[in-house]
Order: sequence, then C-alpha cells, then structure tokens
Amino acid sequence: MLRYLHRYGVPAWIDYQFVERAANVAMFIPLGFLATMALPAKAWWQVAGISLLASTCMELGQLLFIAGRFSSLMDVVTNTIGAVIGVAAARLITRKETPVTATGAP
Repeated sequence: MLRYLHRYGVPAWIDYQFVERAANVAMFIPLGFLATMALPAKAWWQVAGISLLASTCMELGQLLFIAGRFSSLMDVVTNTIGAVIGVAAARLITRKETPVTATGAP
C-alpha cells in the first residue's frame, strides 16, 4: 500500500515506521479523552500515568504471551503521547469560561 501511495505523490518519509507510530498515537487518544471525562478530578499527569501503565501492561503482555508480536519501548512512548493528546482535547472541550466583568477583570 505504501509503495502505491508513494507512486502517487505521498512523501517517502511516510514509511511503515511512521504509520505504525501514528497509529499508536491515534489509538490512545480516545483512552486519554475518556479517562479525563471519567476522572475529572485527576490532574493531566495522573491520567497520563494511568495510560502509561496501561500501555506498559499491554507491551508486557505481548512480550510474555504472544510469540509473533514484538514489544517496544517506543510503542509505550507513542501510546502515552496519544493519551496526553486525548487529555488535552478533553480539557479544551470541557473548559469553563470565566466571565469577564465590566472592568475587564475576571
């Protein structure tokens, strides 16, 4: 598929490694978003820590139980980045605006 896309103008730097890392980020955005919505009292870094733990458990499970899969520290990093993006999106969407008074002060 990538060879086909490269023939039709997709840049060569979009390779298998790029697609895999982008997919890891994209798969964890919903986790960060939903965890933030479910745990509104938690700080962003706490939700990121939960996501880091979940990703680490997944990679450890691959290492121990699935012979055809390879676990990777980079997968843990990209998964956590995706979760942090999800946290940021949830915080932006649920952000409450502070009303401004006539003097311009909140």
